[in-house]
Amino acid sequence: MSEQIISEVDDNGKFIKYIPRMLGHTGNGRRHLGITILVYNSEGQLLLQKRKHMVFDNVWCFTADTHPYRLRSGEAETVDEASKRALKEDFNIENISLEDLGSFNYFAIDGKYCENEYCAMMIGEYDGEIKMNPENGYDFEWMDKKDFIRDFKENPDKWAPWVLGGIEILKEKGFFDGV
Repeated sequence: MSEQIISEVDDNGKFIKYIPRMLGHTGNGRRHLGITILVYNSEGQLLLQKRKHMVFDNVWCFTADTHPYRLRSGEAETVDEASKRALKEDFNIENISLEDLGSFNYFAIDGKYCENEYCAMMIGEYDGEIKMNPENGYDFEWMDKKDFIRDFKENPDKWAPWVLGGIEILKEKGFFDGV
């Protein structure tokens, strides 16, 4: 984690400078660009992950989460490139079209670490094979939209803190209409 370089951004997602990933995640952190990705299938079920990570470990979240990293070329990955990398690394999902639904800001502390993100919400449909990488997650589940919303309302502490921001964007875009 300490060797990766991420993008520090302002509250509107405007790039400020590159920073070491740990600088964005210790103390109060620095506002940085993050991504949360939700994959759903043709039956309308959501692919959810119980995350294995240094920050907010062992909580449920959307399908995958990541940051666009600075590449050897000096440029940062795009949000789309980073999202597809995370889906490949976490679930071996490839060949998926993703839509950027918008972004939200949030701050949350987890012990000596934090998340201080301008977080992009990406979404895409996938019906192929799922193979979770056990290094990146403890468990995964396909869950009906209605069950997901109910579970989040009844058990908010079992979910990552950015899930609420993602739900708000998804509702705003009509993803949960009829639920």
